[in-house]
This record gives sequence, C-alpha cells and structure tokens, in this order.
Amino acid sequence: MTIEALQDRMLSALRPDHVSEPPAKWQQRKSARMREKLVSTAVDCLLEQGYTGLTTAAVATRSGVSRGAMHHHFPTRLELVSAVVEHVVFERMRAYLSDYFDILANRQGEAIIELACEAHWSSAQSREYAAYLELTVAARTDTELAELFNPASRRLDEVWTGEMIEAFPQWKDHWDMLKLSHDFISAMHMGMVLHKPIYSGTDRMEVLHRFASHTIQELYDRR
Repeated sequence: MTIEALQDRMLSALRPDHVSEPPAKWQQRKSARMREKLVSTAVDCLLEQGYTGLTTAAVATRSGVSRGAMHHHFPTRLELVSAVVEHVVFERMRAYLSDYFDILANRQGEAIIELACEAHWSSAQSREYAAYLELTVAARTDTELAELFNPASRRLDEVWTGEMIEAFPQWKDHWDMLKLSHDFISAMHMGMVLHKPIYSGTDRMEVLHRFASHTIQELYDRR
C-alpha cells in the first residue's frame, strides 16, 4: 500500500462532516464553509478560555455572526462541542501522519525510530493537540463531554493501532512491542506538553525527548 493510500484510509475513518467532499450546490458549500469557520473559532475559544469558555454565544461573537446564524448550524452547545471533538481528533491524526511521512520521505538515511518519535513530538506542538488536551482534562469531570470525547478518542486509538503495521512494517512480527512503544511515547509526550510551563528555562524537555527516543530504540533493538 502506498503512503498516500494509507493516509487516505486512516483519515477517512475519522473525517468529520465539515471536511468531507465539498457539496455540489453553492448554497451547501457556503453553509459548509461557515460551519468550518465556526468550528475553527470554537477551537480558539477552547484554547484561550478553557472548556467553560466554549459556548455558542462566545463563538458567535468572535466569528461576527448573529445568534440566529450560529443556532442554525449548532442549535445547542453540545452539538458545537461534538463538532469540535470530531475536528480535533481528525486534525490530531492528520498532523501526525503529515509530519511522519514528510520526515520519512525527506530523511531516508536516519534511524526510522527516531524519526517517528520526532514526528509525534512535532505533532504534539500543534494547536489541535493543545485543544485535545483541554478536552481530555475537561472530560474527567464533565459527564456530557466524556460521553462525546471518550468514544472519539478510543476511535482515534483504534484507527491508529489498526494501521500501525502498515506504517511501521519493520515491526511486523513484533506487534505487542510496537503497541507498547506507541502507548509509551503517546503518554510521555502528553505529560511533557503538560509540563512545558514548569520546565521552561531548563533543558529538561530536551533531555526527556532524547530519553523517550532512546527508550523506543532500545525496545526496537530487543525485538
């Protein structure tokens, strides 16, 4: 399977409605663009004001649209939150795949394990990953959000783990170790992002980044 086909298959499994194929009719395309704008603005509200600041009123004001127009696309806050969850999960996967395959194509001579770790760390710096963390934390205490976010996160994990052998064929006979490596680096990088404000001004982030890559390389070498 080609890289392009693999990316398309994985993203198709997570693609939300507002990034599907453009509708044929002009009015539908206009509506889809407005919906995309509102979702993107909602992500901004989430990042700047936290989950409590993600409201239809705040998004309408920031987007410069009327409350009526806002409610036409998202009649309730929960429907807006659902669209944001879908968007963030999809964009998190797209960011990682883009970084990984770009690095893989342009730096063939380097250790593939280090490249994969670098790509994952790069994707963890994205706007959408920051939004994903905001939702992760908020879902711990908000039942309605958890009912939307947790299944979407599990779906993200299922799609990725279901395709990892295609992306990392060199681990083909060592699935358990590949899954362990993935889980380790995902948890490590999430913790590192959360600790960035605390470790600012020190070399601790770089040390941890090297440690994570070295640990994964050791797991790979022990296959």
